Formats: sequence, C-alpha cells, structure tokens
Amino acid sequence: MIPVFGDVFTEMAVLLLLAAVIGAIGVRLRQPLIVAFIAVGVLVGPSALGWVSANDQVDLLAKLGIALLLFVVGLKLDLHIIRAMGPVALATGLGQVFFTSVVGYFIALALGMAPVTALYVAVALTFSSTIIIVKLLSDKREVDALHGRIAIGFLIVQDIVVVLAMIGLTALGEAGDAAGLGREALAVLVKGALFIATIGLLMRYVLTPLLHQLARSPELLVLFAIAWAVALAAAGAQLGFSKEVGAFLAGVSLASTPYREAIGARLVSLRDFLLLFFFIDLGAGLDLSTLGAQVAPALLLSLFVLIGNPLIVMVILGAMGYRKRTGFLAGLTVAQISEFSLILGALGLSLGHIDADTMGLITLVGLITISASTYMILYSHPLYERLAPWLGVFERKRAYRETAQGRDSEDKGVDVILFGLGRFGTGIGRELRQRGYRVLGVDFDPNLIRRQVSNGNGELRYGDAEDPEFLASLPLGEARWVLSSLRETPVNLALLQGLRDQGYQGRVAVTAHAAGDAETLRQAGADRVLIPYADAVREAVDKLLGAGEGDDGSGVRRDGEPGA
Repeated sequence: MIPVFGDVFTEMAVLLLLAAVIGAIGVRLRQPLIVAFIAVGVLVGPSALGWVSANDQVDLLAKLGIALLLFVVGLKLDLHIIRAMGPVALATGLGQVFFTSVVGYFIALALGMAPVTALYVAVALTFSSTIIIVKLLSDKREVDALHGRIAIGFLIVQDIVVVLAMIGLTALGEAGDAAGLGREALAVLVKGALFIATIGLLMRYVLTPLLHQLARSPELLVLFAIAWAVALAAAGAQLGFSKEVGAFLAGVSLASTPYREAIGARLVSLRDFLLLFFFIDLGAGLDLSTLGAQVAPALLLSLFVLIGNPLIVMVILGAMGYRKRTGFLAGLTVAQISEFSLILGALGLSLGHIDADTMGLITLVGLITISASTYMILYSHPLYERLAPWLGVFERKRAYRETAQGRDSEDKGVDVILFGLGRFGTGIGRELRQRGYRVLGVDFDPNLIRRQVSNGNGELRYGDAEDPEFLASLPLGEARWVLSSLRETPVNLALLQGLRDQGYQGRVAVTAHAAGDAETLRQAGADRVLIPYADAVREAVDKLLGAGEGDDGSGVRRDGEPGA
C-alpha cells in the first residue's frame, strides 16, 4: 500500500490525515467531499507521490462503503414521495434518463467510442447524486420547497433505474452472445423473482418482529442492519446480481419498518467514512498521463450534462404546468453526474466492458460537473434572476399544476413535533390533537411506539432526539413547535443544539426536573420550559382559587400556543 511507512496502521493514519486536510480545503471552497477525496487518491496514487497502489485493505473498505450506500438508498426509498408528487416524479425522472441516455450515446459515438463503451458513458451521464443534492438543498433549507420535493422525487426514480441498469449490465457481462444474453436474462429474472420473494416473506413474517426485539438496544439494531446489508450484498453477488443490488434490496426490505429513520441516521456517518476509501481508490487508479487526451471529450460531455439535463427537466415541468422558476431550480439539481456513475463505471471496468481510459473519462466528467453544479445550486436564485427574462418559453400561460400543489400543501403537514411518548408526552399529544393540532410523535422505545400505533395515536416515528441526522429527516420546515417531554437535561440540550444546526425557525418547548435545569435550558434557547410537578401544583392551586388570567388551567394558553 504505502511501502515507505512500514506498517498498514501507520499507512492508514497518514491517508486519513491527508483526507482530513484536503477535505477541509474542499469545504472552504464549498465543494462536496467527493471531489476532495478523489483528489487525495490522485495525490497519493502512482501518478503523483506513489504512496498508494491497488490493495486489499482499501478495496475491502471501498466495497463495504458501496454496500452501505446502496443499503441506505434502499432504506430511504420513500414511495410515498413518488405517489404524493403524482406523475411529475416519474415523468421527469424517466424523461431525463431517456433524453440523456439517447443523446449522450450519440455524442459518445461521434467521439469515436465503440458501441458498448458509448453505452456505459451515456448511462453514466444519466444519474445525479442524491447525496450531494439533498445535502445542498438541506443547507439552503429548500428540501420542503416545491422544487426540492420534485427533485427528491425524480432522484428516487433515478436510484431505481441505476439498480436496474446494474442488473442488466451484469447479465450482459455474463453472456457471450445474443442467445447467451437471452438465457442469462431469463436466469436473472427467475433468480431475481425467487430472491425478491424470499425477501418479501422475511419482511412479512420475520424482519419487523425481529427489529422490534433488537430495537431495545440501539447498538444491536445498527449492528444487525450492517450485517443484513452486507449479507444480502454477498447473496446478490453469488446470485449474479452484483453486491450493489443485494445491498439495495436489503435496504428496501427494512424501508417499511418504523425503525428506518433511526437506522439510516446512525449509518450515514459510517457510510460516508467507508465511501472515502472508494473515492481514494478511484483517484489512485487514475493515470494522469492518459487524462490529457480525455480533456476535450470530458469538457464536451460536461457541457452536455451541465446544460442539457436542466433543459430537459425544465421542458417536462413546463409542459406539466409548473412555473419556470420551479423548473429552473429543480433542473439545476441534475446538472452533474453522481457517485453511482462512478460505481457503474467501476462495474464495467471489472466486467471488461470498458478500459481504464474510459473510466478516467467518466471520473473527469464527474469532477467537472460536480464542482460546477455545486456553485450553480448554491447560487441558484441569483442565477434565476439573471436568466428569468429568457425562461418564459418553459412556462405555460397558466401554471395550473403549481396552483393545485399549493392548495394541496395547505391541507397537509405537521404543527407540532413531540419527542417522548411516555405518560406525560402522550397526554400532551392527546390534548393537542383534540384542539385541532397535527402532531408527529417521536420516541426511541419500540414498545411505546407499538402501544401508540395500536391506540391509533396519530403519526409516529421511531428515532433519537440526540441524533442530528435523524432531526434532518423530520419535517422541521412545517412545524410551528417542537416539544420534548423528555426530562433528561443533556438530551434536551442536544436537541436544542441539533435544531439550531438544522436551521429550525419555529419555537421549542422542553421539559425539566427542577428550576435550575429550567434556567439552563432557557439560556440554551428554549422558548418554553415545562416542569411537570411544579406545573401540576400551580394548576391545582389555580383551579382552587380560580384560573390565572390568560390561562384556562389546561397548560395551553388561550392564544393556542403550548404554555410553560
């Protein structure tokens, strides 16, 4: 690996330190870490310092990272988003995939590529990075905006398409001729049907009750999720589908359970850490001496991705009745290729369908488009203001779809997010629902979740108030209040910090044991602090002597806001 350092542990330490330093520089430049990590690989690879060559340690960690990436994608496969957005997610996602694949294929052929190579390049140009887009939209607090929801919807469609493409390319790799391809395709269908049926039976009869038992120990729950992802990835490879497909199906099998947000939130950091090695390995495999000949094709293909992909999204959304602003902002999210494009290229390289030069071309296009599109998305609103006079062609005279969407959004959402479903929290939730508030209940105790579900107590999620990744999955943009009935001060302090980090603009009420803790929580930013025993005493006295002015004795002020 890095012979000059003598042992693997020291070599890994140096590699991680370099990744941290260059990653920090990338963050300062407002670039995704993917770009920084590939740069680390180039720096320590044979083309520069020569510290890293292909090795078993990095390769194994890279494969684990890819498996967890596909697992988390499957875990977060929210078909409700596709249904809620109606036909727009499918039409935009499939339309963009078709347009980019067809036009990209002919551009690749015009550049002198062989048909199979051109196919790989065209398909690689198709997919956009769900990870990068969600991160950028979250940073700008636009995940809940209309263009953000549309973008997430068609990114899910793309994720499904990329998995199907991997299955098809794997079958193509194992077939020698047209007849062999037909036999291989039939075998894949049969094995796939049996594989999915087995997973379906496990989902129906085994996984949910098993997770309910494992959820009593959060560490054991996460360990099982990792083991399940890797096990099904291995099974997928043995059946000829590739590890990525097996890991994706492992995620899908847990996506319908109440524990998916908690599992996904706890795996995000591990996934990102392991993917570091995939991108370093990818960068280390690049031969800079051969990339010079790829610069011109890479620039041409990058311009196609940066301009062509947003245009087709704008055309589709305009035809479906959305405003030009929505089409433009959503279109910018597809102006790059993704980590899946690189994984797809690596799969083609391993199958012998493409050579290292083509893989270098795809990687170079990835570096250019990811870097450029990041700034395009960060400065999307100033860009729109400059280009708006020329975008009228992408908008109907009456944007009927967007008007209807606005009416629908008024009828849905969450007013209050309530952490803690014990006796006190359940009582608060019940009272708020009776007063017409829409409440989302959250707890980390699977028994409480099950009890609340059986009692029909509204929308519920299994999750941890201290987990910032879980907080990011909540509809914070809709909630007017976040309430915590949990009495542990460190937990509430972590919740307040997490809400600040997520840019939450609503109000927060937390619970404390005593007045000293209440003062600490107020200084940390709580708008209201509930002290159940003291509040109950005060309420009892108010009822005896007459309710205090401005309060009806219920703990909720007459203006409709939860009181202290």
